[in-house]
This record gives sequence, C-alpha cells and structure tokens, in this order.
Amino acid sequence: MTLFLALLLIVVLLASWALTLLSLPGNWLMVTATAVYAFFVPAGSRAAIGWKVVVAILVLAVLGEVVELLAGAAGAARAGGSRRGAALALVGSIVGAIVGVFVGLPIPLAGSVVAALLFAGLGAMAGAILGEVWAGRNLDASWQIGAAAFRGRLVGTLGKMFIGGLIVAVVVAALLL
Repeated sequence: MTLFLALLLIVVLLASWALTLLSLPGNWLMVTATAVYAFFVPAGSRAAIGWKVVVAILVLAVLGEVVELLAGAAGAARAGGSRRGAALALVGSIVGAIVGVFVGLPIPLAGSVVAALLFAGLGAMAGAILGEVWAGRNLDASWQIGAAAFRGRLVGTLGKMFIGGLIVAVVVAALLL
C-alpha cells in the first residue's frame, strides 16, 4: 500500500508541477500533497517522508513565488509600467496560459507546454499594453512596457518551474533514500 501511495504522490507532484505553467499554484499543491503524505504514511515505513523534507520544500515554494514576483515586476517596472498595466499583465498572462494549452503548437509531446508558456508571455504583453494605453501612455511607450512584461513573465515562469522541478527532485530523493 505504501508503494502505491508513493507512486500516487509522484504522479500528483508531476501534475502539480505542470499546473505552474498555467499560473496555478502547482508548487503549493506539491507542498500540500507531500505534507498529507508525510502525515498519513507511518514514520517507520520504507517510503516515509519526514517533516524536514516538507519544511525544505515549503521554503522552496516560497522561493519560487519570490522569483516569479520579482522577475515579473522587474520587467514591467524597469520599463516604467503603471500598476494598471501590471494588473492587466497578470490577468493577460493567466488567460494566455490557459488559451495556450488548448491551442497548442505543432511540436510533438511538448506543444501544449510551449504554447502555454508562449501565450502566457503574449497575454502579459497584451495586458500591459492595454493597461498602459488605458492609463494614457502612447502606443510606443506601451509597447516597450509590454515587451518588458513578456520577458519578465517568461523569466519568472521558467524560474518558478525550475524550483518546482527541485521540489519534485527533493521529494523523490526522500522517497528513495
């Protein structure tokens, strides 16, 4: 039974990691799933996970949020973006990621993932441009801020995905050791 639960945990971790691409709280779902696993699987079991591992991945999840926030905010702020542009960039990135999953790209096995990342960046760009034009900036300045939001969104998502991969690796290593 413990082996089944360990395999189920790994599947949940991988699915949660993929949710990060959609701007959903995948890293937090990984922490929650691991904490539930640590609570229910007896400490003496071969595939038990200790609470030190849960705390370590909790720290990683917080770090992932900080990386995503700083990268996204730095991109638009460096270009002089407004709060309205930043808010619409966030909304645009979420909508873009979801659209990207359904639209996909003609890339075997990774088309939806690449499309989600690309469309999230394009959504952030469109949202930032719309927000800046709405705030009264000219189209050229809005375009520059939108391009910065695009780059910031990509860097932030890739950083958070990398940290999510570390969370998966830490938990799998804890299961195997």
